[in-house]
Amino acid sequence: MARYTGPKTKIARRFKDPIFGPDKAMDKRPYGPGQHGPSKKRGGKQSEYAIQLAEKQKAKFTYGILEKQFSNLFEKASRMKGITGEVLLQLCESRLDNIVYRLGVSPTRSGARQLVSHRHVTVNGDLINIPSYTIKIGDVVGVREKSKSLEVVTASLSSNNKKYDWLDWNNSDMSGKVLGIPSREMIPENIKEQLIVELYSK
Repeated sequence: MARYTGPKTKIARRFKDPIFGPDKAMDKRPYGPGQHGPSKKRGGKQSEYAIQLAEKQKAKFTYGILEKQFSNLFEKASRMKGITGEVLLQLCESRLDNIVYRLGVSPTRSGARQLVSHRHVTVNGDLINIPSYTIKIGDVVGVREKSKSLEVVTASLSSNNKKYDWLDWNNSDMSGKVLGIPSREMIPENIKEQLIVELYSK
């Protein structure tokens, strides 16, 4: 399965945002990557296209989606009712790996993707190993019975204190139900989706 496997801190520093989660290395160096450090002059004013492209790249890295997949999601969002940028983020949020992450089963999206790929996650009782699988309202996402004792899962759940109004987690059977589609205000990611829409609209 194709996915980004390069240095994450370097990417997060490029966007000056811990898009992969808490990062001690980024806390120490909260400026762009490069051998000359924060004193390096980084060109002049960015063009409108460069700003829009950077926002698209940021969204792709945040959700762990490659270019073709992201382009297909935008095409799908543009055909659906609603504000295209908001619908795009809602489609990203509806991916199975993102739901597993939001429920607290894994502390990172990359970890959630691995749990799904390794067949530790069920949807409505069925094993699903496709991270991009689209979750719908009413679906129940859970941890497979044999995987409930995995240390990586129990440790993540015990330290998770984030709750989302559109998800309902049942700790007793390690499953969560999707109650609705999140509005833009419910999605905490620092992404300017309108810039992405403008980029694809060129």
